[in-house]
Amino acid sequence: MTTRALEAARNGAAAAPAAGLARLKRRAGRWALRGLAGLVFFFIFIPVIFVLWISLFEQQIVSFPPEGYTLRWYENAFARSEFRHGFGLSLQVAFIAMVIGVTSGAAGAYAIVRFRFPGREAFNNLLLGPLVVPGIVAGTSLYVYYIMVENLLDVDFRGTLHGLVLGHILLTIPWTVRLVSASLVGLDRAVEEAAMNLGAGPWTTFRRITLPMMRPGLVAASLFSFIQSFENLELTLLLVGPGRTTLPVAMLNYLEFRIDPTIAAVASVQIVLIGALMLITDRFVKLSRIV
Repeated sequence: MTTRALEAARNGAAAAPAAGLARLKRRAGRWALRGLAGLVFFFIFIPVIFVLWISLFEQQIVSFPPEGYTLRWYENAFARSEFRHGFGLSLQVAFIAMVIGVTSGAAGAYAIVRFRFPGREAFNNLLLGPLVVPGIVAGTSLYVYYIMVENLLDVDFRGTLHGLVLGHILLTIPWTVRLVSASLVGLDRAVEEAAMNLGAGPWTTFRRITLPMMRPGLVAASLFSFIQSFENLELTLLLVGPGRTTLPVAMLNYLEFRIDPTIAAVASVQIVLIGALMLITDRFVKLSRIV
């Protein structure tokens, strides 16, 4: 064996342990990162786990360890009319606010992304403004505004369905503008230009090319708008009226006089419903690409 071959053999023998050590470090780093991510997710899901667990406790006063497990609190939740009516009203308001908010918010996002006009940034800030306003402040402002409108036009807004829906539309528009804008920025304009070069008009191009490409953003905006409206308490608390109480407000009213796992049962139903909606939506539209 030549001297050069001996040196190469020695270098290879010395490099083997170093390469193995580098692979071990990379593997340890990946496991450490996964462990940290798992720990973070565990802390995030602890409240959800405890709510689901408490909803099955047998005793009326929550204490640990539980004396047993039962489903009677779910039966109690479905038997109470305020929860049934509140659930129905929350669904109604959330659906109407979602449809109107996503339609108008998507139009605003399209104008902001695709056109240049004076006051464009101010218009964008106006649409996104409700995201930075605390819910209780927005609810108080709307309540005072409704009083002024009632005195001026002699039309009822406080405690009405349309007044509540108008307030919830303010919650849905910012999410729509944010998500649809992100979807539009990532679109390839060359596809639209190719359609126009082939003879398609602006409306045909928008309907057959742009709108289908915007679908992920629109679906994500619809989902988050519905959740924001359905779960809202702070703004809704100041806009509901007699006989028009949403589910979050009904839960708050129930807690004023009783403390038992019924509230945990109602919250568990909400968690399962929203989780199912997100899983179904992610099945057709990957939310991770938009959010």
